[in-house]
Amino acid sequence: MIGQSGGKPFLYVVVCAAGIASGVTGLVTAAQERGWDVGVIATPVAMNGFFDADAVEALTGRPIRSAWRSPADPRPFPPPDAVVVAPATFNTVNKWAAGIADTLALGTLSEACGLGVPVAVLPCVAEALAAHPAYQDSLIRLRGMGVRFGEPYSGGPGPDGRRPAFPWESALDLLGR
Repeated sequence: MIGQSGGKPFLYVVVCAAGIASGVTGLVTAAQERGWDVGVIATPVAMNGFFDADAVEALTGRPIRSAWRSPADPRPFPPPDAVVVAPATFNTVNKWAAGIADTLALGTLSEACGLGVPVAVLPCVAEALAAHPAYQDSLIRLRGMGVRFGEPYSGGPGPDGRRPAFPWESALDLLGR
């Protein structure tokens, strides 16, 4: 795979504020093993201890982006060849579908869709919130824009009473479709 800039393809990983976000290093590592260079963009709330920012920066060799840069600042990441949103929260999915771009993460997602960049999403939404009509409408709208969704993950216990593992690598599989 060759990226837009002629080197390795570049993957943006957008991380939202869900407890499962603590495992995002597994996604970064898996993406790198599959030949991607990775840059991480986090929602502002996710930056408040939802994952180990130092570990992610050490893995990627790049700062995590969470805030808009000023026009005079250089672009810290090359253009994306693909984007993964994991975990994707109720709030992010609904705001994105509504065209609200009040954070760097949401602005990036909106632009990626407008540019035709492949986007894969692993939702992490409680069952009660996933049943909300606005969320269901958002999924329909985003799918209509070409966004690829993984299986829903509620974080609740499975049939055996344990919380199942979050399917981080499945986001990369979605990009391969």
